[in-house]
Amino acid sequence: MTEKRKDFGTQCLRGAGQVFFMENALTGALFIVAIAYASYAGGNWSTTIGAVVGLIVATLTARLLDCDEDSITSGLFGFNGILVGVALPTFISVSPQLWFYVVIGAAMSTVVTAALGAMITKSWGIPGSTGPFVLTGWLLVAGAYTFGALDVSGDHPELASDYIKGVTMIPSHVELVQIFFRNIGQVYLLGNEISGAIILLGILIASRVAGLAAICGSLIAMATAIMLRAEPHSVVQGLYGFSAVLTAMAVGVIFLKPSPRVVVYALLATIVTVFLQGAYDVLTEPLGLPSFTAPYVLTMYLFIAPKKLLAPHPHSAVGEHLVTDTNN
Repeated sequence: MTEKRKDFGTQCLRGAGQVFFMENALTGALFIVAIAYASYAGGNWSTTIGAVVGLIVATLTARLLDCDEDSITSGLFGFNGILVGVALPTFISVSPQLWFYVVIGAAMSTVVTAALGAMITKSWGIPGSTGPFVLTGWLLVAGAYTFGALDVSGDHPELASDYIKGVTMIPSHVELVQIFFRNIGQVYLLGNEISGAIILLGILIASRVAGLAAICGSLIAMATAIMLRAEPHSVVQGLYGFSAVLTAMAVGVIFLKPSPRVVVYALLATIVTVFLQGAYDVLTEPLGLPSFTAPYVLTMYLFIAPKKLLAPHPHSAVGEHLVTDTNN
């Protein structure tokens, strides 16, 4: 019994790490520390509680449904659950009904993960990645508007039309550092630069190559958003960079074998993700929905689909994700 509990705990921590493709329990633990620090700094512990509940429920649901054992062990059924657990308390006010919503949402994310794995991964060889989180999150946040016991309170993205066109944004040196780390932290919906630094440390512990890709993705996204004069507040909060960070890692390191050609390919994909971030914000704002990691998901699907034209990654896929060698 003790060994099973230990295995379950490791599976959960790996699930936390798999948000950034890392099958590493220590990395996952650091990610949870990053979430907890943001909660402490913001004086609101609901996102940390939601993260833990979502991670446990999603992983437990996969075990109860007798999903693929290797995928469960690798944490591949937990990472969408933890994202759902962080997202719902971020956009919906805390109430007893919210926690019921989180539990059901986390379990739902596991079912959606298995469904997408059976469809797009087995049929087309495209990983589901955070697609289940995006779909589950959109449906639950949208549904919350119809339930009187749930109050959708999260801020909606600001659009270009919300501020004076042509305003030049020149961030200070301090703001540039904050943007860089917030781009990474916002994958977990954390607008805290210290949390972003902790997450980057966790990635580097698992894989230096993946960490370098995350660094490059954040820098490229920041430069692109500033050059194109994206809405300043959103840029400073890291809202134009988090999907780009995932794209840089996924296309540049995780799902394709790194090479000079793949580096250029990943650069293009990362910049495209910034464009799609703006597009998604325009499309989802009238619906009262956040974009979540949808810009990354769409870009990754599009750029990974023709991967046979490029050198495939040498590792074998486990479930949906192809994780990096944690000994790198």
